[in-house]
Amino acid sequence: MSADRKSAGELLAATVPMVKTLGLEFLETTPERAVVRLPDRPDYHNHVGGPHAGAMFTLAESASGAIVIAAFGDQLHRAVPLAVKAEIGYKKLAMGTVTATAALGRPVADVIAELDAGERPEFPVTIALTREDGAVTGEMTVVWTLRPHS
Repeated sequence: MSADRKSAGELLAATVPMVKTLGLEFLETTPERAVVRLPDRPDYHNHVGGPHAGAMFTLAESASGAIVIAAFGDQLHRAVPLAVKAEIGYKKLAMGTVTATAALGRPVADVIAELDAGERPEFPVTIALTREDGAVTGEMTVVWTLRPHS
């Protein structure tokens, strides 16, 4: 599967209802980087008028999922990608539109080599959450695995 920005976004919107519910916009998706935007919608604001922490978590996790699809979509016939754990740190107040930029933490070839060896590889994806002025409002790391089909 080749996962360009449209197909990755469509796949996530079709399989992860929160992606569609939040109206996430997939701006860039490659095996090395994914950029996803959360529009500023009052329905998802918190008590101080910015995006709710849960919406920002979903934004960041969705950006990590987009990069996983782009990097390993051609492996879905033999393994399912699963998030193992996630950690997020909220650094500054986020107001308005928030963008998540995800980066793959290991070379694709190394992860596939472990899968080829019969292992269940794990790999991190790091995500920066930024406001429109470029300030980093949060940072997240999601550790993913490719679980081989039985």
